[in-house]
Amino acid sequence: IANWKRRNWRTAGKQPVKNKDLWQELDALCQKHDVEWHWVKGHSGHRENEIADQLANRGIDELSR
Repeated sequence: IANWKRRNWRTAGKQPVKNKDLWQELDALCQKHDVEWHWVKGHSGHRENEIADQLANRGIDELSR
């Protein structure tokens, strides 16, 4: 997020950040809490990441009904 903010919400490839409004909301909420981020490679069998992916897909499925 810090890099996107420095680049006026643009990616390293100079494209607009997708879901900018959601990232800005997350950034604002993180300012109110002590958040520690840890990078995890996606779709690599990491248990908690796989659970998060399943929940996200379930949310998408429920919204599209």
